[in-house]
Amino acid sequence: MRVAILGCGYVGLELARQLVADGHDVWGVRRSDAGLDAVSATGATAIRADVTDAESLENIPDVDHVVFAASSGGRGADAARRVFVEGLRTAIDHFAARDDVPDRVVYTSSTGVYGDHGGAFVDESTPLDPTTDKTRVLAEAERVAREYAAECGLDGTVARFAGLYGPDRYRLERYLTGPVTEGYLNMVHRDDAAGAVAYLLETDRARDDTVLVVDDEPVSKHAFADWLADECGVPRPEKQSKADRLNDGDLSEAARRRILTSKRCSNERLRKLGYEFTFPTYRAGYRAAIDAYRANHH
Repeated sequence: MRVAILGCGYVGLELARQLVADGHDVWGVRRSDAGLDAVSATGATAIRADVTDAESLENIPDVDHVVFAASSGGRGADAARRVFVEGLRTAIDHFAARDDVPDRVVYTSSTGVYGDHGGAFVDESTPLDPTTDKTRVLAEAERVAREYAAECGLDGTVARFAGLYGPDRYRLERYLTGPVTEGYLNMVHRDDAAGAVAYLLETDRARDDTVLVVDDEPVSKHAFADWLADECGVPRPEKQSKADRLNDGDLSEAARRRILTSKRCSNERLRKLGYEFTFPTYRAGYRAAIDAYRANHH
């Protein structure tokens, strides 16, 4: 299997590592020297290109699968649109015009597209109701990945990631020091985010479909913070309600909306497709971070 990973960043690098280990040919696309070095370290072939620059995509050889995992660098909706909507469209146009057209394109989206469901469970059949400019862009990009790709003759798959965590992204201090605002956490370890995409490619599942990539156990932030504190051997952090946090007055509109959007994400479909998690819940996924914390603080 020949795979190009456009935007080979946090999840993309792990996906590259897993696919190379499974004997596949992988090309990781980044813009910076540091990014290219990180790709090479996985055993994949590093290629300098930019999804917003069609000409640069000619550097990528013909492949069976294109994984679009680019990041907008945490900037606003305009930057997100340039990368996720226009960049994805540019990539689809480019690969669809080749003599040897890829088998499918996988777009990595976010559970932010759901909006607020009052803490209720959501799955792939739940209508999308994005509440911020940025999540509206992500919902639009999903349509590009499924509908526009189909118009261009490519099968599209949307892998909708919950909150990513893992090496360099455990954010222990945020929960241990508090105050922790109420709400639900929907999480997936980086290795399983990448593992799920690798699985869908290797087993040829979820073609022209959408799959929620989230672990077995959404958890309330307060319960998670208490568990983490207990495991790390520190006092439980201060808690606050959503009302308390919203009364602070120092919040951006996007931050306010994030606090007001509450849902729990179901992974029943991914489980039914046969994916086996390395870290089925946060209890397994945070173990390495907790062990490191205790080793450093005791």
